[in-house]
Amino acid sequence: MIVRKSSVFPAPREEVFARLQKLETLQAVAKPYAAFEPVHEADTVWTCGSTSEYRLKLFGVIPFGTHRIHIVRFDPEAVSSREGNEHVPVWNHDITMIPLDSSHTKYTDQVEIQAGWKTLFIWLWANAFYAYRQRNWIRLLKSSQNDRETKAAA
Repeated sequence: MIVRKSSVFPAPREEVFARLQKLETLQAVAKPYAAFEPVHEADTVWTCGSTSEYRLKLFGVIPFGTHRIHIVRFDPEAVSSREGNEHVPVWNHDITMIPLDSSHTKYTDQVEIQAGWKTLFIWLWANAFYAYRQRNWIRLLKSSQNDRETKAAA
């Protein structure tokens, strides 16, 4: 099954991509639906070809195995990863970022989910998760924009 969510982010693509490169951003926008704790020190940086592992907890408390992320594309236009864990063997995540103007980016998450008999339940959770995650992204970007405007005015 496929989950696809799009939003217009109030930031240029370069800023969105720079934030996308930080584990802290994932942790901030996923909370409280999911918590990602790196298994290894090296798992805090993503590059094309890298594989990292995270202890995944649903709603921050329910252990959901070790989630592996293998990056197959990582550039300002798109990020593609092949992910999964013992409960969801296939979680293929593609992110596209299309600049709309100098301060707005169309951001799309598309995720292919295969989890056997659990697929429908995981798909329902993922639909809510990605809608929430994109709202958090927008809040994060607006907050940063407000901080920059406040500093500029001072």
